Amino acid sequence: MKVILFEDVARLGKTGDVVNVAPGYFRNYLFPKKIAVKANPQNMKVLEHRKKTVEKVLAREKSEAEVLSEKLSETKITVRLKAGENDRLFGSVTSADLVEKLKEQGYDVDKKKVHLPEPIKSLGEFPVDIKLHSEVTAKIMVIVEKEN
Repeated sequence: MKVILFEDVARLGKTGDVVNVAPGYFRNYLFPKKIAVKANPQNMKVLEHRKKTVEKVLAREKSEAEVLSEKLSETKITVRLKAGENDRLFGSVTSADLVEKLKEQGYDVDKKKVHLPEPIKSLGEFPVDIKLHSEVTAKIMVIVEKEN
């Protein structure tokens, strides 16, 4: 039986795929949970319309992310913290600190999008990636200075 998936299903397919499944699997699991519908001509038209609208939305989000990426790539963030011997910081610079500094400069970025493998614990300049979209990543410079 051919069905159209509305959600990703492990080992079966992704959203929008037309797949073959056993009638019982469709009747007892996929249909009651509203994960899939029968692949008849009417539902195929609805699927095509949905795909077009989703593609438009994704294209718009990607273009907005590219514009924001260009602006962010020119951004430098300066963080001043107390430091001890060997320029070792008392504390560290985390992604939450970077998001706060970006908000001060007028950028609204989610903390989960800041890719900081481990907190910064020393003075210097560090490149940090911000994943704005699945295909767009911005790179900002974080400058950590000693507080006087």
